Amino acid sequence: MAINKFPLKTNSDMITKNLRVNQLTAKSYESYLAYLTAIDTKNIETYGKFLADNITVQFNNDEPTQGKPAVLQALGYYWQSFEAVQHDLTNIYGTDITYVLEALNHYIRKDGKQVTVKAVAFTDLDESGLVKSVRIYQDVSPVFS
Repeated sequence: MAINKFPLKTNSDMITKNLRVNQLTAKSYESYLAYLTAIDTKNIETYGKFLADNITVQFNNDEPTQGKPAVLQALGYYWQSFEAVQHDLTNIYGTDITYVLEALNHYIRKDGKQVTVKAVAFTDLDESGLVKSVRIYQDVSPVFS
């Protein structure tokens, strides 16, 4: 567990200056930044606009959550369990419809302590450009310990 060295505040801007590899086109990258901003600002309504109705989201080895309403409900509960999150992008590999993000996720816990966890997210878009599948791998235990 690393102590966050960034001045993270609620609704903070994500960090892109550490991005080493980005294989997305400019248009797809801007859309992905908007998607991540919805997460960093914990804006469930905006986040939902990026999702296909039949989306599947899986965290680590947990059972996948399927369907837009269930995903939004689960994320709404999860986002209430910490004060803030900030993505610090390091690499984005893949194509405009199937890609993987490597990042450091900086959290402010409910007790005010800042922690950083390494994360990887695999994302697949459908033919209309909506997110149909996300598989996220990160150890968030420092956020809750």
